Amino acid sequence: MLIVVRHALPACGPEAPPEEWELCYEGQAGAASLTRRLPKNALLVSSTEPKARQTLEPSAPGHPRHALRRGVAARESFGGNFRELRYAYVSGTDHQGWEPRSEVVARFTDTIAQCLDRANGRPLVVASHGMALTTWLTAAVGLPDPAGSGRACGCLTR
Repeated sequence: MLIVVRHALPACGPEAPPEEWELCYEGQAGAASLTRRLPKNALLVSSTEPKARQTLEPSAPGHPRHALRRGVAARESFGGNFRELRYAYVSGTDHQGWEPRSEVVARFTDTIAQCLDRANGRPLVVASHGMALTTWLTAAVGLPDPAGSGRACGCLTR
């Protein structure tokens, strides 16, 4: 069994890059409530970024994997047309300076396969980032509306 989780709500702002954001109070509460929903014997794996690691920490120590990072945009702006850029990306458009979607899919596919092997039959819980997860899930299971799924997982909003 594979369970994918978008990180809980971070404290975000232009003063720090997204890869340094930590969970806000509401995000910490969400992470704590997630504990009740996860299988007790699961292998927990997350991105190395604080917001993803902290999403699983109330459940048990996780195993951070750099390959599960958000990656995607080299440096996103904190305003302007970021929603349109994200929508286009998860809908199938690569942007100059952003990680090609095929590379996101390849690194997630490889890493999740390795983690499933390591889980050895136990459930695997992967905590990562909205756009990267949406991109991978679209390739892996054929999400019918990736941009709609992106809204649902929070990758198009801030």
